[in-house]
Order: sequence, then C-alpha cells, then structure tokens
Amino acid sequence: MKIKFDDYFIRSWSEEDVQPLQKYANNRKIWLNLRDIFPHPYSAEDARSWIRIALSEEPERSFAIASRSEAIGGIGLVFGEDIHSHTAELGYWLGEPFWGKGIMSSAVSCFTAYTFEHFQVLRIFAEPFASNLASRRVLERAGFSLEGVMKKSVIKDGSVQDQALYALIQD
Repeated sequence: MKIKFDDYFIRSWSEEDVQPLQKYANNRKIWLNLRDIFPHPYSAEDARSWIRIALSEEPERSFAIASRSEAIGGIGLVFGEDIHSHTAELGYWLGEPFWGKGIMSSAVSCFTAYTFEHFQVLRIFAEPFASNLASRRVLERAGFSLEGVMKKSVIKDGSVQDQALYALIQD
C-alpha cells in the first residue's frame, strides 16, 4: 500500500527503515505520548522487530509515514473483535523534526479515508492523553469528534492521566 499526500507518503514498512525508525522513535517526548508497549529507549533491534511484525500482519494495518527519502513516523490500526468488529483504533506518531507542519493531520485524513474504503469499519477512534493538545488538534482537523474525557483512565510514566475519546464515523 502506498498513499501520497502533500510531499509525503503512507506506505508499507521495509527493512531499509530500521535506521530512521530507530532515530526518530528513540525520543522520550514521543514515548511520553504513547502506550508503554512502544519501547524507550528505542533500539535498532526494536525497529527490526517492529518492522517484522508489521510486515507479517494480515491484513496489513501498520504503515510508515515517509518523506521521499526516509520513514519519519508511523500510523496504524487495531481492529476491534467480537461485538466491536466494526471498529478500529487509530494510533500514530511522528518524528519531532516534523511536528507542527500539518503532516500528521493530512496523514490521518488520508489514512482514515483509506480505512473506510478498504475495510469493513464503521467507526475509527483514538484515545490521546487529554494533555496531548497537539494530537487532539490533529484528530479535530481530520474530522474526528470529541466524544468525552475518560478521567484518570491511564498511568503513564508514574502519572495518572485522563484520556480524550475521539471518533470518526463512516457516513
């Protein structure tokens, strides 16, 4: 899969992405806004392992966000099961040098359109930490609606935090 937007791409991960993935993902500021399954520090072996996992998914659901020359972030889905089989949770991150340029808002918009077109999903949701205002703005710009705030729902880096629940419903 490859989607072009602006001067960037959403594409499949490749073995050539190990070095840029490790370089951009090994950032405490990124880790602080993601779930603990995302390692910190982020080693080259973590990058190799993630790429192997992403490439083995069926259907493929974890992708690189890339410039013309290298991977600069990631975006993907976790599909719901059982009674939630028509939903998917969206996750994403972007290397710090690329923050504040509208890249992620465009990526989320393109990726959600792709998801609705290629998967039997009626609802895509995301749960950023309520304090992550940049991520919340990304979702709002991409058409997601705030459905609520889940008070004291997670612990990250020893701190109890709220999460915002955003969703985009297929028309």
